[in-house]
This record gives sequence, C-alpha cells and structure tokens, in this order.
Amino acid sequence: EQLFSAPTPQYLPPVLGETPPGDPPDPKKCSPREFLEFYIFPVLLPGLAALLHEVEKEKCLEEKRTKFIPTDFLTEWLYNNNPKRKDESFTELFSIPFVKDWLKDHPRPPVPLSLLLSEEEASILIQSFWRGYRVRCDSEIQELRKWQKKLREERYIHDVVRKFWAKQEAKGELKMQSLTPAAAVMAPPEP
Repeated sequence: EQLFSAPTPQYLPPVLGETPPGDPPDPKKCSPREFLEFYIFPVLLPGLAALLHEVEKEKCLEEKRTKFIPTDFLTEWLYNNNPKRKDESFTELFSIPFVKDWLKDHPRPPVPLSLLLSEEEASILIQSFWRGYRVRCDSEIQELRKWQKKLREERYIHDVVRKFWAKQEAKGELKMQSLTPAAAVMAPPEP
C-alpha cells in the first residue's frame, strides 16, 4: 500500500499574487529559497500553468511543428500579470517596450507559410495548384499561352518604338517652336 499510494504534496504552487504565509523577507538579505518562494514563484508558477493550458489549446504536443512560441507567450503573460502593472491595460508582445528594443537589433525571420496555414487551407492551396498545373498541361491551353506570349512580345516592341519616336518628334517640335525666323537669324550656330 505504501509503494502505490500517491505522495503527499510538500509544496503547492501558489495562486497569482499569493505569497507563502508569514512576513516577506528582505529581498536583498534573504536566502535564495526564500527569494524564490516569496518573489518569483507566486508569479512564475501560474504563468507556467497558463502556458501549459495554451500548449494544450494550440495542440503543440500532437503536432511536430507549430507556430506557437512558448517563450513569447510566457513573456507576454508575465509582463501583463506583473503585480506592479495590475491597473494597466493588456499589452501585446510586440508592443512591450523591451521587446521592441530587442527586435530592433535582432529582427526575426518570417514565420514559414507552412506554420501559418491550417491543414484545410494548405490542402486547398495544394489542390488549386495541382488543378492549375493539369489545366496548363492541356494542348489547347498551351497553344493559347504561346499565342498570348507572342502577342505580348510583339506589342511590347511596337510600344517601345512608338514611344521613342513620339519623344523624338516632341523634342524637334519644341525646338522649332522656340526658334522664330527673327530668333533663328540672331541665334548662334549650334556646334
């Protein structure tokens, strides 16, 4: 019976803001154990409990990779549940001042699209790509695409040539308008 009985808990995690019974010790003179029990655990342990609930909600233990970053969650949670900030409004992670400063010097790489999409969204993207590929392989569609490419190339060249000559003609007309017959006689010859 003694081997299989549940052990009695010696230390229960505190509720947020609760400290162990007794007067709080001086943080500069107390032992590390007292400092942890009176100043760190009352905030950190409920934060870790909230983190575990969020991990379960985000299904992090069921999937290999997720977009959930536990340190981000815990940083945001601890900042917003700091007893010194109890009257202030909720602040998102990227709006926290020290996080902003850190990210200025250490920008994060973008989150891969595979982590941002749900399975349903990813399957729709893959299926639409595959359908598009199959349609583009059709001989009639290939012929249409070749015709469109040829048309674009021809029109592009013609547009460039036409714009070039329009600019040249506009320059010549401006030059001719600025030179009246009397001004043409007095104007020095161009080199």
